[in-house]
Amino acid sequence: MNIDSDAFIVAHTPEEAVDRLAALHRRATSALTQALKRYLKERIEPDAAQRALFRYPQLRLTYLCQGEVPSTVRAYAKVQVPGTYSSTVTQPEAFRNYLLEQLRPLMSDFTVQVEVGVSEQNIPYPYVVEHGDELAASGVTAAELARVFPSTDLSAASDGIADGLYDWQTADPLPLALFDAARVDFSLRRLVHYTGSDWCHMQPWILLTNYHRYVDQFILHGLSRLREDSRFVRMVLPGNVVIERGMEEGEAQAIIGGVLWHRYQMPAYHLVAEDGHGITLVNIGVGPSNAKNITDHLAVLRPHCWLMIGHCGGLRQSQTIGDYVLAHAYMRRDGILDRVLPPNIPLPALAEVQLALQEAAAQVTGERGEALKKRLRTGTVLTYDDRNWELRWAQERPLINLSRAVAVDMESGTIAAQGYRLRVPYGTLLCVSDKPLHSEIKLPGAANAFYERAVTQHLRIGIAALDLLRSQLNSLHSRKLRSFDEPPFR
Repeated sequence: MNIDSDAFIVAHTPEEAVDRLAALHRRATSALTQALKRYLKERIEPDAAQRALFRYPQLRLTYLCQGEVPSTVRAYAKVQVPGTYSSTVTQPEAFRNYLLEQLRPLMSDFTVQVEVGVSEQNIPYPYVVEHGDELAASGVTAAELARVFPSTDLSAASDGIADGLYDWQTADPLPLALFDAARVDFSLRRLVHYTGSDWCHMQPWILLTNYHRYVDQFILHGLSRLREDSRFVRMVLPGNVVIERGMEEGEAQAIIGGVLWHRYQMPAYHLVAEDGHGITLVNIGVGPSNAKNITDHLAVLRPHCWLMIGHCGGLRQSQTIGDYVLAHAYMRRDGILDRVLPPNIPLPALAEVQLALQEAAAQVTGERGEALKKRLRTGTVLTYDDRNWELRWAQERPLINLSRAVAVDMESGTIAAQGYRLRVPYGTLLCVSDKPLHSEIKLPGAANAFYERAVTQHLRIGIAALDLLRSQLNSLHSRKLRSFDEPPFR
């Protein structure tokens, strides 16, 4: 494979395309890393020829429409209008499976020409610096490095395609994917910062929670899976602490006890599977701002699904502490996404996710029919940005009454809206931890008793739902999430 040439070369197979992307990316990041080290050590600036290497590879697909009308019902990997589609690509080796999943059906079902070459988009130097310690020790300031090397340009990393701000009528080329390389690299680094573990440990099936007690149960579940299920090979904890399959229980417990999860704003825990279909749990904390923040960055990994499992306030007299709420609709009063996704835009319930959550609840609780209905209520979840919304009850009551909301929380509506906006399948199963309108508030004693009883079962339901969804992956990525103008890649 000729990686000395920057020219766009036709790839005859998906594998050939990804191989060239990976080779060009390695060449670029290696050249940038070496030039950085040379400058930090000897203050030698890269010349023009070296600078020309510091660029992302680019994938270009030209649709040569021959009148075919593919019968596919896929929500992705399809082109709708003739033309050239392109995107810069980062970390192609890590995203290899994703890229192949998109390219194989495109090259099989459509008359397309795929080319790979070097783009005009520079790789910012912070995205190749592993730790940053070497920069601090060198005496070189970030401002000086930004003068010598390409640096981050946040105006070039946007969500314009996802938010429908891209002009599809006049654009040439058209976008091939929702996110380009600069946007992806930006989020990969933010994931490391917020979650405390390398982004490459993130699994495609994601649980989001707002209480640390779910973490304790997830770790116990992970240890059990490592002992009993050969599909899982390791568990990665915040700080990139690794527990391998086959590790002695005493050693594993000692490692867990030493994890400094509190150093990280939204610590993540990864149960890694050999087949690539493991589960990640992220404790996002409380509030819609956190929910938007982490999902902005998780979305670039193109996960198969994210589910919210957390606590809520029950709004109906018939509910009891420990009941479940399966969100079928969301009333967003959080305000966090109003500029890009107004609250009057409906968020559709995804049938596959809803059925999986309901079936998982039946399997784990052992209850079906009327018995399950008594414990699991479907309806609208109201999401606020104000934890003390009860103090405005007189003003809020008419709207809540009109919406028929059955539960209130601070994250679910945001997470669902982000899934809709960024084309990631989503769902919500909440557990009623208090009933603020019926004098059943969350006091310490009652709360602790509830936590002990409910968290384990709730987490098991979330994991069981992901297992069910994994078995029907081909039908999960819904056409409900696709707009008129969509890039071919999901």
